[in-house]
Amino acid sequence: MPKQRSQSTPIKPVDVLSQMNPDAAGLDIGAEEIYVCVPADRDEQSVRAFGTFTRDLHNLANWLGACEVKTVAMESTGVYWIPVYEILESRGFEVYLVNARHLKNVPGRKTDVLDCQWIQQLHTYGLLRASFRPPEEMCALRALIRHRATLIRCRSSHIQHMQKALQQMNVQLTQVISDITGQTGMRIIRAIVAGERNPHVLARMRDRRCAKSEDDIAAALEGNYKSEHLFVLKQAVNQYDFYDHQIQECDAEIEKAYANLPPADQSGENAPTPPKRTQRKPRKNQAHFDLTSELYRATGVDLTSIDGIDALTAQTVISEIGLDMSKWPTVKHFASWLGLAPHNKKSGGKILSSRTKKTQNRANTALRIAAQSVGRSHSALGGFYRRMKARHGAAQATVATAHKLARIIYHMLKNRCNYVDPGETYYEQQYQERVIRNLKRKAASFGLQLAPIPAVQNHVS
Repeated sequence: MPKQRSQSTPIKPVDVLSQMNPDAAGLDIGAEEIYVCVPADRDEQSVRAFGTFTRDLHNLANWLGACEVKTVAMESTGVYWIPVYEILESRGFEVYLVNARHLKNVPGRKTDVLDCQWIQQLHTYGLLRASFRPPEEMCALRALIRHRATLIRCRSSHIQHMQKALQQMNVQLTQVISDITGQTGMRIIRAIVAGERNPHVLARMRDRRCAKSEDDIAAALEGNYKSEHLFVLKQAVNQYDFYDHQIQECDAEIEKAYANLPPADQSGENAPTPPKRTQRKPRKNQAHFDLTSELYRATGVDLTSIDGIDALTAQTVISEIGLDMSKWPTVKHFASWLGLAPHNKKSGGKILSSRTKKTQNRANTALRIAAQSVGRSHSALGGFYRRMKARHGAAQATVATAHKLARIIYHMLKNRCNYVDPGETYYEQQYQERVIRNLKRKAASFGLQLAPIPAVQNHVS
């Protein structure tokens, strides 16, 4: 007789599909045309095509209003949806930006008309969920922060061009200093571009904190200075300076965007303490204004007090998730949205895979990088990372620590509380206590009792 398995997952009744959004429309957005479908009883022609010019978008909104449409669903296609979303939202429509994975049609013919009809049908029956989109002020800040990241990537490519030109001239500057864009490196490179070739004169430009001596640096600067490579180096330095100036301008706009955010409530007896000024070496690509103070004013908590989270990491996370944690009912929903929770695939009563789902969430990437850096710290999170790495490997330890960082950030923003590091041995003590409880429970099931071994005292005769 086959063994009956216990039903672990509760069975929910399946209701007959009903129209939850009778005043719904569906949009299929393209680069040159937008196909719109409204309920069949609202217009003789329920599917229409509109252009993508601004006047066309306003005509689209006027037609939807004439058809008494209240909510609109659209697929997130590149960046084409952004102007449509903003105009429809400003006209008072409830706009659903839907993940493309949730709109996969049944096999068969695929046309723009069928796509917009399919989106409208799914939205009518309430089968679509809107993607998260922060408020307008946060969207403006997020756009600037993402642009700043693009500028940093562009500037990084010109750093590589400088390194290549130096290597082609056999100027081994990278062997005697760790960063050619630091004070020592840029002084020497700018002097080379200006025409200085004497290695000893160039070596005297070293910063006093540089680990290598002048003789070592001078030996590395004896190169073959050819005109074509010097020209490439000069161009790379100019491009580096250009993007550095662009980043400073972008930081000024970001500072203005922070000023537009409403300040968080920082009053009350249990109000979080403001951030303390530290003497730590600033991170590369730091902001050109007091970013830590601006983050505290906007969030009401000091996220930089968390081990592994600096101001730039906190800025990236906040710009992606916003400040209102009520968008996620629980911390588990928040971790799942970030892509830091197990994505179980179950069949036949067995879990086939529990890998985290693939995502391009920038907050996910920032937390993973922070998790890798916290692994070297003498903190509770550092001890947790090292213990998970010893048990499951570096990749899973990174995900687990990033998940824990996400939970801490969620509770800090939701409850407006401080973060206190419990110590490096905190998780190890929790693990030992859990093992002891399990052993006591198992011993009691066999009618035994678990007792500690008394300490052995060494007596000196």
